[in-house]
Amino acid sequence: MDGAQAPAGFKREVLDQVGPALKGLVDQNLLSGMVTLVWRKGEIVQLNTIGQRDIARGLPMERDTIFRIASMTKPVTSVAIMQLVEEGKLRLEDPITKWIPELGGMVVLEEATGPVDKTRPAHRDITVEDLLTHRAGLAYGFTSMGPIAYAHEEKLGSPLVNPLTPDEWLKALGELPLSYPPGDRFHYSHATDVLGFLVARIEGRPLGEVLKARIFDPLGMTDTAFWLPPEKRDRLARLYQAPPQDGPLKDVSLPIPDAPSPFEGGGGGLFSTADDYLKFARMLLGRGEVDGVRLLKTETVDIMAANRLSDEQRGHGFMGMPFWLSQGFGLGLSMIMDAQKHEWMGAGAEGAFGWPGAFGTWWQADPANEMILMYLIQDSMPLGPEAVTAMQGQRPTGRVGGPMFQKMVYAALG
Repeated sequence: MDGAQAPAGFKREVLDQVGPALKGLVDQNLLSGMVTLVWRKGEIVQLNTIGQRDIARGLPMERDTIFRIASMTKPVTSVAIMQLVEEGKLRLEDPITKWIPELGGMVVLEEATGPVDKTRPAHRDITVEDLLTHRAGLAYGFTSMGPIAYAHEEKLGSPLVNPLTPDEWLKALGELPLSYPPGDRFHYSHATDVLGFLVARIEGRPLGEVLKARIFDPLGMTDTAFWLPPEKRDRLARLYQAPPQDGPLKDVSLPIPDAPSPFEGGGGGLFSTADDYLKFARMLLGRGEVDGVRLLKTETVDIMAANRLSDEQRGHGFMGMPFWLSQGFGLGLSMIMDAQKHEWMGAGAEGAFGWPGAFGTWWQADPANEMILMYLIQDSMPLGPEAVTAMQGQRPTGRVGGPMFQKMVYAALG
């Protein structure tokens, strides 16, 4: 009935427009499909499964479709670190060289885009907090410009499918210069991969085992892991790339090894589903507790979701965008600081927090509205050296669906 309220206070006729609007992106061949979810005040208000997870095989998106969630892995690894902080096994101010000597005696580029052999000694060691806030001075090839971007690609390889062991990878990372001095600025990087290997060293077992014991099993996240066994691969959404002009989507899916890899990237390596990640997001929205299971103290989640960047640090762009115009960054999470200014890139109330993934996966927990939104797609973006320039000037992709989804849901809320 027109004007009727959907559950949890939404305007039904507005919320009902979300699915058809997003299907338009699939019909335009910008995306293969998506799973979207709206949760509010204890219930799933809307779940959309649109398009296909595998075009060649004609398999539809379904509620239990598995996605590479990429950097949505980072908040999970950050929660594990904060559990260790609560237990007194490390402190935010601790230098990471206590556990990772490979990153001792680091040098810093004289110019972030300059020659990799023109460096000066770092004024101090990297701390745990530096890693959590991406202020360690580390880099990604795709977020960097100049020779350091190519040096990362050459020495470290892919952050998602990597043949190196954690020890080999950390040694290689320690041989690269930092782009900026520790603590100087937010520079999106391998910092959370380092945090993952830090967790593994402190706990004396692989990161995946630690996350399973500390987070996935307690929350009942049965489809979240760094490796996808053969019996689950039929549920995996393929990774597609939209062509520069009109034409079919190109399948650019990453290989899945026959056995678990020793490299488990805490910065971007997890597979997961909408229902699994909802449990994790609800735990954070519940300030550390969900369904009677507590993983963190309330005050720990509060400091994770509070901005730690200075005004000067927020003045620097991110991936070629004025990302910090409306947002801040805490310990593994970004948060909305100005809801009105945030309208240029999405929607949300002040204090809403989350962190997206490189393949277009996105989530947000909104304490003010007791709401969680999730938008899961598999849309390939450039992740090679200097990718930040390759992304500028491209035609709009299916990623416009993320902000569209957010704005329509908040419009339905009034």
